Amino acid sequence: METFCSGLFLSARWFVVSQLDHDGIQLIILPDKDSAEYCAADLYNLIEGDKVFFLPDSGKNLERSNYKSSLGVQRTSAIGRMIDHKEGQLFIVTYPSALEEGIPEEGKIRQSLLKLAVGDEISHEQIVDALYGSGFERVDFVGEPGQFAIRGAIVDIFSYSCNDPYRVSFFGDEIDSISIFDCNTQLSKDKVDEAEIYPDIAVSDQDESMVQIADILPSETLVWLDSSDMYRNRGFFPLLERFRKIYMELPLSRQNEDAVKFNISPQPTFNKNFELLTEDIRKKLEGGFRVRIYGEKQSQLDRLQSILSQNGGIMPEFVPHKNIHNGFIDNDNKVCCYSDHEIFDRFHRVSIRRTVEKSEQLTINDLTSFAIGDYIVHIDYGVGVFGGLVRMRDDKGRMHEVVKLMYRDNDVVFVSVHALHKISRYKSKDSEPPKIHKLGSKVWQNLKASTKSKVKDIAKDLIQLYAKRKSAKGFAFSADTFMQQELESSFMYEDTPDQEKAVMAVKRDMEDDCPMDRLVCGDVGFGKTEVAIRAAFKAVADSKQVVVLVPTTILALQHYNTFKNRLKDFPCNIDYVSRLRTAKEVSDIQKRLKAGTLDIVIGTHKLIGKGFEFKDLGLLIIDEEQKFGVGAKEKLRQLKASVDTLTLTATPIPRTLQFSLLGARDLSIISTPPPNRIPVQTEIMLFDHDEIKKIIRYELNRGGQLFFLHNRVEELQSIHDILHRLVPDMKICMAHGQMEAKVLENKILDFMAGDYDMLLCTTIIENGLDVPNANTIIINQAQNIGLSDLHQLRGRVGRSNRRAFCYLIVPPLVSITEDARRRLKAIESFSDLGSGFNIAMQDLDIRGAGNLLGAEQSGFITDMGFETYQKILAEAMEELGVETGLTSKNVSDSYVSDCTIETDQLALIPDSYIDMTAEKIRIYKELDSLSSEKELAGMKVRLEDRFGKMPDELVRLFDIVRIRQIGVKLGFEKIIIKNGVMIAFFISNPLSQYYRSDKFSRILENVTANPKLFELKQNDNKLRIFIRNVEGTEKAYSILKKLQ
Repeated sequence: METFCSGLFLSARWFVVSQLDHDGIQLIILPDKDSAEYCAADLYNLIEGDKVFFLPDSGKNLERSNYKSSLGVQRTSAIGRMIDHKEGQLFIVTYPSALEEGIPEEGKIRQSLLKLAVGDEISHEQIVDALYGSGFERVDFVGEPGQFAIRGAIVDIFSYSCNDPYRVSFFGDEIDSISIFDCNTQLSKDKVDEAEIYPDIAVSDQDESMVQIADILPSETLVWLDSSDMYRNRGFFPLLERFRKIYMELPLSRQNEDAVKFNISPQPTFNKNFELLTEDIRKKLEGGFRVRIYGEKQSQLDRLQSILSQNGGIMPEFVPHKNIHNGFIDNDNKVCCYSDHEIFDRFHRVSIRRTVEKSEQLTINDLTSFAIGDYIVHIDYGVGVFGGLVRMRDDKGRMHEVVKLMYRDNDVVFVSVHALHKISRYKSKDSEPPKIHKLGSKVWQNLKASTKSKVKDIAKDLIQLYAKRKSAKGFAFSADTFMQQELESSFMYEDTPDQEKAVMAVKRDMEDDCPMDRLVCGDVGFGKTEVAIRAAFKAVADSKQVVVLVPTTILALQHYNTFKNRLKDFPCNIDYVSRLRTAKEVSDIQKRLKAGTLDIVIGTHKLIGKGFEFKDLGLLIIDEEQKFGVGAKEKLRQLKASVDTLTLTATPIPRTLQFSLLGARDLSIISTPPPNRIPVQTEIMLFDHDEIKKIIRYELNRGGQLFFLHNRVEELQSIHDILHRLVPDMKICMAHGQMEAKVLENKILDFMAGDYDMLLCTTIIENGLDVPNANTIIINQAQNIGLSDLHQLRGRVGRSNRRAFCYLIVPPLVSITEDARRRLKAIESFSDLGSGFNIAMQDLDIRGAGNLLGAEQSGFITDMGFETYQKILAEAMEELGVETGLTSKNVSDSYVSDCTIETDQLALIPDSYIDMTAEKIRIYKELDSLSSEKELAGMKVRLEDRFGKMPDELVRLFDIVRIRQIGVKLGFEKIIIKNGVMIAFFISNPLSQYYRSDKFSRILENVTANPKLFELKQNDNKLRIFIRNVEGTEKAYSILKKLQ
C-alpha cells in the first residue's frame, strides 16, 4: 500500500505528520542525520507528550565519549520503546545508516532488562551480579551510561534507557525509594516509582544472531519516506515491503501516479530587512492569511514585535517556546508559518531529547583534587608536599583526622581538618616543581611581605592614573539614534545578559563627559567585537572618527571584514592599514583621515605612528592590548588621557582580581556564551585512515575547510603525504612558526580566501585566527597538548552558524599517562563554549594576572602558587584601601581573620560514611569555606541525599564550623573545648581597637549578667572566658550565642 504526496516541503511535512490520525508506530526515514534531528525537533513542538523518539546509529568507531553516550541512550530508549509499545501514537525518526545497523533479538533484549520498583526485595549482590552481567562498570561516582556506584544503602545506576541516572535507596533488602539525579551536582531531582535498567543494546557479542530494526516493528506500522528513488539500492529498503508507506514527494519513476496535492511555498527571505517583513505581513493579513511567527525565546519575539510596531505594521500571531526549522506558506489553507531564526538569519540550534549532559562537576573535582605527592601551599608555612589524610590519637586515645604536609629535611606539619582553608593547591604556569620551604626559616615570611609591598606600589600608580582620568574632561556623546537600534537588532546572535550589560556600560561611559577607559574581557567567540562595533557606530553617528588597533596584520583584515559586513547598510566609511596595503593606498587613507571623510580605520600600531593625523578622533578601540610593545603602549597612554578608550581582551581576569581592581579599572566581563552558538562536537578517536578520510570528505562535501594540527614541524611533511594519499584531490597548505613572517602570512591569507581546502599546521593558529568557513579541526597527538591550548585551538572552529567538529586523535587510551587522560576527558566534557572559561583557564588566569599587574608579578606567582598569591593580593588591596582612605574600615568588620578551634570531641567524616580520600578532602574544604547557617543547612541536605543519614561525628563537625564562625564574629582568637570546659581567648594585642568597640562592651555586659555561666580571667596579659559543664559541641554553640 503506497500513498504519494506532491508539493509537500519544508516543515509543512511535519505539520501533516502530526495531524494524521494513526494509532500505532510511525517510522519517519530521512536522508541523513542532520535532517532527522531537525525533523525530531519540529515534532517535539507539534506533538504533546513524550511520543517522539530519535533513533541514531551507535557511533561504532568513536572512542568512549559524551557524544557516544548520548547516541547509545537515544538508540536504546527508542528500541526499548518500540518493543514495549502496546497502544497509542509513537513516532520514530531515523536515517538509513541507523536502520542498517543490526540489533540483538527481541527476547535477548527483554532478558537483559532489569526492572526495579519501590517495595521490591532484592539484595545488593543480586543487583551487582545482574549489572556486571550486562557489562556495567563500578565507579566511585556515576557520570556516564553503563556505570554504577554503591555507597552504604544507596545504589546509583546509569541505565541506557534514560539520560539521567537513578538513585535507589534501600532499607535492608527492600527498595525504599527511587529517584532520578543529576550527574553534575550528584543531587536527586524527581522521585519515580520504578526504574528500567537497560544495558547498551548497540554493544553485543559478535557471534550473536543480529536482527534488523524492521523485523521488530508490528505490521500495522506506517512508514514515511521522502522518495523511493534514493533508497532503492539500500539494504533496509526491501525489508519495508510489508508496511504501508507514504512518500512525501513523487519519485521520478512514478510521475503519473495519483498524488495528494499540496500547495506549499517557502518563507520569503527578508535578509534582515524589517520594512520588507512588515510589508509582507500586512499584505498576507489583508489577503485573508493567518500569519504565525514561531520562536523559542519570548525575548526574541518581543524584540521582533517592537521592530514591527516601529514600522507601523499590523501584528501577526506570535507562538513562543516552539520553533520550526523551515518557515512556509500554505496557499490552500491560507496559513503562513514563519520561523524567527530565518527572519533574523541565524543558526537554528536544536536540542534532541535524551541527550546525556556532560558531568562537568566530576571533571572539575578530578582536576582540583589533592593527590599524595602534590605540591601545596600553607599560608603560614609555605610550599610543601601533600601526604594524605591520616588518623592520630590524642592524649585521651581518641582518633582525629588530620592532613599531613611534608617540608624540607623531612619536617612534618599536621593540619587539623578545621583549618583546611589555610592550604591550597600549588598552581603556576610552568610545570617545574617549586622550591619546598624549610619550617621556621624567614624565607616564606619575607616573600609574603615583599609581594605585598610590590603589589601596593603597582596598585597605587593605577589608582592615581584612574583618579586623574576621572577629573579630566572629554567629549560627551549624544543618546542612541534609531539607526543604532536597527544595527543592534540585526545582530546574528541573541545578546547574552553579559553582553547587554557591557554595551550599556560602554554607552553610559561614552555619554558621560569624562574620558572612558573600559576593559571588556570575554572568551574566544563571546561577542566582544560586537560590543566594539556598536560603540564605533555610536561614535560615527556623532561625526567622530574611530581607530581600531590590532596586534597583527591578519587580525586587521579580519576585523575589517567583520566591521564592513555589519555596517554595510549604514552610512559609514571603513578602511584598514597593514603591511598588505601599497604605499599609494596608505597615503590615500592618510589624506581621507585628515579631511575627515573616513569614519573608521582599522590597523596595526602603524596607525599611531608618524603621518597619521585625525580631523576629529572620538574613540580608540584596542584589541588584545597586552600584545603591543612598550613604545606603542606609551603612545597609547598619552592618547588615552583625552580620548574615549575601549580595550578588548580574551585573557580572562581572575575573579578575585576583579574585585580588588574595582578602584583602578572599569571592567566588563562577558562570561556567558551566545545561546544559539552550537557547542563544538568534540570526539576522541584513534588514528584510523578510513575514519579520517570520512571526516575530511564530509567537510569538503559541505563546502567547508579543515585545520589539521600536528605539533612537530619536522614531521609535517610526512603527515602531508599520508593525507594526500587518503584524499588526493584535496589542496593542502602547510604553516608553521619556522617560516618567514611574510610567507606565513600569505599562506594563511590564501587559506582564508578559500584557495586551499586544508591548513596543515602547528599550534601557531591559536592566536586569534578566524576562518568562518573552516569548521572541522583535527588535532593529532592531542595527549601532548595542554588544557588551555586545546581550548584555544578548539575555539578556532564553530565561529559561524554551522555545526563544527573537533577530533582529538590519540594513541589507544591505555597507553597514555593518567594526567593526559584527565586533560582529554576535561576538554571533551567542556565542549560548551564558556564552560572552559571556568577551569581550563586556570593557567590563563595566571597569564591574565601577570598582564594586569606587570611582568615581575609572575615571578612571585611562581614562588608561591596562584591561589595563595590571590589571598595575599586581596589582603594588600584591603590594606591599601584603608591607607589611601578609599575605603574606610567599616564598623561591623571582624577584628580577627580566623579563630582556631581545639577539641577532644570526635568530629570527622568516618570511613564507613565516605571512603574516598579525594572526596573527603573536598567536603572538608567546602565545609571550611561555608560562612552562613543557610549554606550549612544546604550542605547537610546534599550530603544526606548522596550518602545517606549523617553520622554523629559529622554532625559534630558541622557544630565546630558554626562555633568557628561565631568565634570570628565575637572577636575570639582561639576556642578550646576539652574535658567539659570551654575557654575562649580574646585578641592577644592589648592595644587593638577591639577593646574600645561596642562589640567588646556588649560581651562584657552579657558576662556580668550571667555570673554563674561565664567567668572572666586574665593572666600574663591575656584575657579569656571560662565556661564549665560543656558536654558537647552543640551546647558550646548555644552558650556562645548568648554572648552576641
